[in-house]
Amino acid sequence: MYTKAYLSLLLLFTYVPIVAQSDVLGGFRYVSEQSPSGNEWQSPEQLALNKEQPHAYMFHFADVSSAQSVLPDASSYVLSLDGTWKFRWVPSPEKRPVGFASADYDVSGWDDIAVPGCWNMQGLNTDGTMKYGVPIYVNQPVIFYHQVAVDDWRKGVMRVPADTLYTTWKYPNEVGSYRRSFTVPKEWKGRRLLINFDGVDSFFYLWVNGHYVGFSKNSRNTASFDITQYVFYEKTNSVSLEVYRSSDGSFLEAQDMFRLPGIIRSVYLTSVPENRISDMAVRTTSLNDEAACIDIRTEIVSKNEKDLRGATLSYDVYEIALYSDDVTGRVASGVVSCRDAREGVVRTALDVPHPKAWSAEEPHRYVLVAKLLDKRGRILDCTSTYFGVRTVEIKEMTAQEDEFGNAGRYFLVNGKPVKLKGVNRHETNPTTGHAITRQQMTEEVMLMKRANINHVRLSHYPNHPYFYYLADKYGLYLEDEANIESHEYYYGDASLSRPVEWRDAHVARNMEMVRAHVNAPSIVIWSLGNEAGPGNNFVEAYKAIKAFDTSRPVQYERNNDIVDMGSNQYPSVAWVQQVAKGKSNVKYPYHISEYAHSMGNSLGNLADYWKAMESSNYFCGAAIWDWVDQAMDTYTPSGLKYMGYGGDHGDWPNDGMFCMNGIMLPDLTPKPQYFEVKKVYQNVGIESDFEHNAVRIFNKNYFTSLRDYLVRWILVKDGREESSGEFITDRSIHGPRSSKLYRLPFNIMDLPCDGEYFLNVELSLGKDMPWARKGYVQMSEQLECTPGEYDMTQPTCEGHSPLVVDNGPDAITITGDAFSLSFNNADGSISKLVYAGEDVIEPGCGPRIDAFRAPVDNDNWAWSQWFQNGLHDLRHYAVARPVVVNNLDGSVSIIYSVRSQAPAKGSASHRPGKAGEPFEEIVAGDKMEEDDFHFLTTQRYTVYADGNICVASSVISSDPSVVLPRLGYVMKLPKEFDNYAYYGRGPLNNYADRKTGSFIGLYTSKVEEQFVNFPKPQSMGNREDVRWCALTNGQGTGLQIVANNASCSMSASALPWSALQLTLAAHPHELPQSDGTYLHIDCQVTGLGGNSCGQGGPLADDRVKGALHQMKFIIRPVHRGAELTSRSQIVSYVPCPVSISRDRAGNVTIQGDTMVMDPSTICYQIQEPGMRKTGKVQVCSDSKAVVPMRNGGTVSAWYKGDSRVKTTVTFQRIESVPVEIVYVSSEEGPDGAVARNLLDGDPSTIWHTMYSITVPKYPHWIDFDCGEQRLLKGFSYMPRQDGSANGNIKAYKIEVSNDGQTWGDIVAQGEFDNSRKVKKVLFDKPCKARFVRFTALSSQDGQDFASGAEMTFF
Repeated sequence: MYTKAYLSLLLLFTYVPIVAQSDVLGGFRYVSEQSPSGNEWQSPEQLALNKEQPHAYMFHFADVSSAQSVLPDASSYVLSLDGTWKFRWVPSPEKRPVGFASADYDVSGWDDIAVPGCWNMQGLNTDGTMKYGVPIYVNQPVIFYHQVAVDDWRKGVMRVPADTLYTTWKYPNEVGSYRRSFTVPKEWKGRRLLINFDGVDSFFYLWVNGHYVGFSKNSRNTASFDITQYVFYEKTNSVSLEVYRSSDGSFLEAQDMFRLPGIIRSVYLTSVPENRISDMAVRTTSLNDEAACIDIRTEIVSKNEKDLRGATLSYDVYEIALYSDDVTGRVASGVVSCRDAREGVVRTALDVPHPKAWSAEEPHRYVLVAKLLDKRGRILDCTSTYFGVRTVEIKEMTAQEDEFGNAGRYFLVNGKPVKLKGVNRHETNPTTGHAITRQQMTEEVMLMKRANINHVRLSHYPNHPYFYYLADKYGLYLEDEANIESHEYYYGDASLSRPVEWRDAHVARNMEMVRAHVNAPSIVIWSLGNEAGPGNNFVEAYKAIKAFDTSRPVQYERNNDIVDMGSNQYPSVAWVQQVAKGKSNVKYPYHISEYAHSMGNSLGNLADYWKAMESSNYFCGAAIWDWVDQAMDTYTPSGLKYMGYGGDHGDWPNDGMFCMNGIMLPDLTPKPQYFEVKKVYQNVGIESDFEHNAVRIFNKNYFTSLRDYLVRWILVKDGREESSGEFITDRSIHGPRSSKLYRLPFNIMDLPCDGEYFLNVELSLGKDMPWARKGYVQMSEQLECTPGEYDMTQPTCEGHSPLVVDNGPDAITITGDAFSLSFNNADGSISKLVYAGEDVIEPGCGPRIDAFRAPVDNDNWAWSQWFQNGLHDLRHYAVARPVVVNNLDGSVSIIYSVRSQAPAKGSASHRPGKAGEPFEEIVAGDKMEEDDFHFLTTQRYTVYADGNICVASSVISSDPSVVLPRLGYVMKLPKEFDNYAYYGRGPLNNYADRKTGSFIGLYTSKVEEQFVNFPKPQSMGNREDVRWCALTNGQGTGLQIVANNASCSMSASALPWSALQLTLAAHPHELPQSDGTYLHIDCQVTGLGGNSCGQGGPLADDRVKGALHQMKFIIRPVHRGAELTSRSQIVSYVPCPVSISRDRAGNVTIQGDTMVMDPSTICYQIQEPGMRKTGKVQVCSDSKAVVPMRNGGTVSAWYKGDSRVKTTVTFQRIESVPVEIVYVSSEEGPDGAVARNLLDGDPSTIWHTMYSITVPKYPHWIDFDCGEQRLLKGFSYMPRQDGSANGNIKAYKIEVSNDGQTWGDIVAQGEFDNSRKVKKVLFDKPCKARFVRFTALSSQDGQDFASGAEMTFF
């Protein structure tokens, strides 16, 4: 064994010895053994045998010129062993081929397999069968049977599962045996030979030429072994690996991903000299414009002491061209004596004059070439590393030093409080699994740069070495994370962060990461691991890191107390808004390691998050979960390939669709939310300053000006470009963190009132960049600049034949010039519509009230209620004969009152699985009763002789507080009407809380192109702020829908399938053949939110409630050659029918048309309960009246002068006003321990914060709505009564509000005793309020869970 001595050498080449010490990692053994014992893979304290100690990822070169290239490709001392290996797979260890490493063991009949690769994916056949085991997707658990209990890990990985469905029942622990031959270059003789494995999942034994070398666990850090004594230079050698899918290392590798075994990264030989530089760490210790001081820690190894007598270390620093690997020149050098060193550490300081600092904005790099020279100056060794001149620190700053005027503790890169705009990234490929090519990694980085992403959290393990090179070169701030996630045991007493037997593994996995990647300037944060408990093993890991590297802060989201900065996962928008003020009891600076869970069609409220985070420097950033969907290829029995998720490969248990959380589809096609990320993350803020005929641009960068961008303006009228040009200004003087006015060449206030105008501002690349060509629009904004209202036409009967009306008992038919339509009197809908001889709707499929969407993954907080209320199966019934009105202008109005209700309550059944499973069917339950959920709609169709049909409706549900996925009309057209055009936000689908990146414009496509290839179909295609849309066939015939309300906008979507068809399809290929084009026209669509993991549902303003909604639109005929934009400038002044609704407190609102500037006078009458006569007619001139009717009664209302069209509603008496929950920060749903259980009067049901997917930290809160202002005296809280104390609340506080937005002083605060008894709390003094916020501040057992059985207020 070598001994180690430590030397400290200063710039003047003197040295000071440091006390000798050992830094061999615990659990690493160095001894020659004839064969394995066989239990190494189930021994947590045995981490490695004969594996080299970790060191910087660097290589040895024959000369300086080669060393300047740094990467292994340029070294003549590196030999790749990637390629074809012989392979044998068995389902369990006892069936493995024992002794296969022996030279006389014949493996010629074995299969060929590619290395790197994941054997599960490599064994996939085109009929869906699998030759080498099963890809398994689970989020939190390990794949083998286990229980959450202290010391459960001691039972190992081979236990028999309790359920025979477990994949490990059939495949207890797959073993892959690998073997290949290799020849060592003769030129390497006399040097040491190492074999290196950059990643093997999860454990392997190693033999060379039949000699047992050692073993390794930790699947994501390089494992190197010195095999010099085992190889031949004259003949062919063999290398053999026995790889185990599961080992004790798997307990620490329970990451949210497909679990895929194999040799997943490169294998290669390296030749090193006997006397060599074995490690090198480069850190910037000071930085200013004049010079940067870099500290170089070099470790040297020698065969014997005299070999290094008189030896020196020579250093040369070369500058690298930006975004290139080209060396531009030497900028610094130095020589240090190595006297008295046999094997030691040399500390050296060098000054780099006039440094070019590294940042994600301008990632300037240098290469350090180090030579070990003998006393005669001959090169003994030559190695190199890239580095960047860059500092990272956490610093207390005064208010005067802070841009926002706040004193605080801030995260600084090169002295600036940068914002990390990030994503989490797993290494995944749908075909190759976790074996990722350089080409794919490069493509990913380019896609990130195109989307303004500057930060990647390497979740949850060190990445492929090449990814660090790319991040350094192109500029990404990295959080490097140790390969630790023991999520299967959660964070209590069972956590592996506590047992001393696991201490060495926690320390080693962190130090293997840190030692390997210390020179990467892109790494600005070390992470101890992910979701693995708060225990002392992480304290030891933190200490180990700090003993070696203090140049970066350390983060760990499960225990902020032991690290340098605060972090959590999936906080709500409200929480971020509060913490951004800098007054919360958290550890600043703060970084959200996971947020904005991008599962399926998602990413609502991203702009709201960043409005808060950019309001101060208390947050340094956040990382979206995550970058790319992790679906894996599979096949149907007939050979159709599709993207499979958990369960699709027969894996059990599984977490279904929960692996698909990226802003990219599995094949790296951007999902719609990618473009929202691009917009929100952009590094400029653009606002209008039209009073000065300019736009104001704020440069959000911290280091660079806008010199490399072209700044253009585009004037858009009604979706079409009118004119454009480039702002003429010196962008090089528009420095970081500054605003500048950009003058327009025309007076925008002089625009004519002849259309709708927008000014689009674009910052495009002024030159070719690695990620995009010159002209690529990197950042943009759309500014509204319509000066006022413009002239609109009206539907007319002039110049056309009079309408012919056939008012029959079952139907009403109206015929005009070149069109006809029929109404179904049974359901109050258009049953047939013919324009120019073409049926433009399917028979019986005209516009009908619709409130259902195919649930997106984030809808898990609400979709069960949607099915329960029957939204998926609404049936429509006209409650009275229609009223037919012949209007004075020749038009005809048909007025229906329609009740919409499902025949039965519904519930969804899922494919079996733990979480995120697709729907299988919607099961009909109890019959709907009269008082069960329904809609009442009064809708007025006004038909004009020119073929225009104005639809004006007032819709109210029986439960105004219920949240609906959408509300509007759906109609089905024949599928040949597949040409879609619209004027609204696009080009990709967008929602109320995800539309910042979607500009209003004129867009066209085929209907089938509106489909997004999510691996699980769900709601898609929605467009917000749509002024008009049109569907036409190949002949140009069809219809156009024009919004006819005050905002002149609506939501719209057109797809080849219905919402229910999308719901019930587990994969795109399972969708039925399209039976038509489904067009949705909505007054409002609920946003997406982020409840698939922690964030919560959409914000209140982005939810559609069941209260009154009014809607107006015009259906127009479209003929060949029609100019749709000009035809859209039409308005009808037909009012929405009068609506009548009642709130929970019994107040009845009588409402006229809310969409007109001049409201009409309303008349109404009330018949009290038990009275035969109605009251006298009341008149309300402002189109709205509020009448208290808690006792019930009948109300009739109409517009003055139009008593033929009445709305009549009868209400029952309200005995009491129930309390409702309007917001909950976290709940385990949708059908589990949800917050509404606190109000159900049943102590056996509970509310529990989320635990199955993630565990959000305290505080947790619930907002209650009492329905009306009440005098509140106190409350009671009943802990859960089911025998478990998990989540029982200790500390709490109560706040009250009258509007649910502004919260007053705390009216009660304290701690509950630790018992199951009901806790009754009286306020110090009664208070009047409508809303109550109950905040849980801590739990009785100190964990982050909260729960309760019942709550009441009195």
